[in-house]
Amino acid sequence: MIGVIVMLESMGVPLPAETLLISAAIYCASTHHMSIRWVATAGVLGAIMGDNFGYLIGRIFGFPLLERHGAKLGLTPRRLTLGRFLFKRHGGTIVLFGRFVAILRVFIALLAGANHMPWHLFLIFNALGGMLWAGGYSYGAYYLGHKVMQISGPVGVTFGILGAVGLVVSILFLRHNEQRLTEEAEAAMEKDMQKAEKRGASS
Repeated sequence: MIGVIVMLESMGVPLPAETLLISAAIYCASTHHMSIRWVATAGVLGAIMGDNFGYLIGRIFGFPLLERHGAKLGLTPRRLTLGRFLFKRHGGTIVLFGRFVAILRVFIALLAGANHMPWHLFLIFNALGGMLWAGGYSYGAYYLGHKVMQISGPVGVTFGILGAVGLVVSILFLRHNEQRLTEEAEAAMEKDMQKAEKRGASS
């Protein structure tokens, strides 16, 4: 089940794969009824397979499909503009680290395919990103869960509050930067269009 949900999210379906991985890892740490190795392996395989399916969908059907139906999955026209801009500027780095940003993780493979990123480069960066993301989150939450289980009283409450505050700050930071990057992308694309119009007028 973990691998399937991670795979579907990586294909572009907005599912809570990250939350599921962390919850499963904490469950492993607190009950020992499930192996953390199994959770991490399922997450890594699901992430890599799902991204490759998403890449193929984006490569075959391209931006026309995303422009028609992307909004149903949260891939708005502004986010499509942002995707074009990010791949033009950063390429493989976006595939590698975009998985750690919830907004990008769902759409990164579709956008990579639609932008015709070379498949062999996508495969390398995607595999590395999948292992870092799924493996890192699984084992990180697992070992953190062990430590939290050993803490009680005011110290445990303090850690819980700090964790909640950190989560809220992270969400606000990501939303702010999505807005900023989108504005930069729209400005860059407008400049490109103006340059193209000038070249057309001069020829």
